Amino acid sequence: MTVASVQRSRYRDAWAVGEFRAIFASFVISMLGTVVAELALTVLVYGRSRSPLLAALVFTVGFMPYLLAGTLLSSLVDRLAPRRLLVVCNLLSGTVAALMAVPAAPVPVLLVLASLLGLIAPVFAGTRAATIADVLPDHAYAPGRSLLRVVTQGAQIAGFAVGGALLTVISPSGALLVNAACFVTSAAVLRIGTRERLPHADARPPLLRDSLSGLGQVLRFRPVGQILAIAWVLPMLAAAPEALAIPYARELHAGSVQTGLLMGALPTGFVLGEVLITWLASPALQVRWVAALNMVMFVPLLVYVMRPCLVVTLLVLLTAGVGGAQHLGLDRLLLATAPDALRARALALQAAGLMFWQGMGFALSGAVAEIVPLHLVVFGAAVVGVVAAFLITRGLPRSVPAD
Repeated sequence: MTVASVQRSRYRDAWAVGEFRAIFASFVISMLGTVVAELALTVLVYGRSRSPLLAALVFTVGFMPYLLAGTLLSSLVDRLAPRRLLVVCNLLSGTVAALMAVPAAPVPVLLVLASLLGLIAPVFAGTRAATIADVLPDHAYAPGRSLLRVVTQGAQIAGFAVGGALLTVISPSGALLVNAACFVTSAAVLRIGTRERLPHADARPPLLRDSLSGLGQVLRFRPVGQILAIAWVLPMLAAAPEALAIPYARELHAGSVQTGLLMGALPTGFVLGEVLITWLASPALQVRWVAALNMVMFVPLLVYVMRPCLVVTLLVLLTAGVGGAQHLGLDRLLLATAPDALRARALALQAAGLMFWQGMGFALSGAVAEIVPLHLVVFGAAVVGVVAAFLITRGLPRSVPAD
């Protein structure tokens, strides 16, 4: 069937499925703990080292292992029973978070532990994406994934403020223990609220060889490879204004409140775009609008060439954030075009690559901004983004293929 023949899907279509509600609840719990832990770990590392660089590395070491784990461990998604793998990943993450809370742990040890969390996270995210595809009917898959993205962006908007308030009453080590408890609770919710399913495959060659072979198969399948390229490259380029929000706010002599607004504008636009387009656009339109939304991510950012004032910058970022709703159509295309044998692997790689390349976007933006004015870095990323969005979406299906 084509997207056009499917009923217009809404968040309630995903929410009506009990197993999805359990997955969603576990995600909210673990995300709240993770946001608090990121802030607490940054405070802890800076307090023990007095090094801004080491404090910044807390975020970098969490992002960088994503591609490594997503590449070398992706076949775990097919090899192991998904519920068991989700529960084990949560318990391992809880153990690592608890080790971070050990008093007087050296900073290098804390960074190594943070990187271990970064190795576990993509395996968990890929398994969760594949499980949602099994749990939800096809027309509810994109709204389900959208709900998780809305939670992620919502945590980014409000989570650090909540974490900052929490750190006024407990120590950073205590906040890390809260994170560990959140992971354990998330594991319990998944264990109780979802049913066990058989692995997607039986006998397999050795793990690393199978993972690398699967990566090659996914990327060589042109429709899937193109969708993954769009899902990775464009968000990497679109990360520039968010990566430079704090230094740009300082250039504009913005106060604390204005800086917070500037940091929250892009994710706020993302949430608005996800929610509105899920509610207002049919599945067919969501797929058809992918190319246009890709442009929305970048065209407003061209205004940065004029070094816009705070109010204009807020409006620009809010509008550009709406373009992030292109994930809705990409999710539908990926689910429809990936062969059954590669679907779980493709979903795992999509999640892992997105986090890695967004992390690279932050790092590259910061590096270029060392030698180029901030507003021109964002303008340059927007120009490259417009060109890349035009080239990379050529030939992309504008509807889901018939079954």
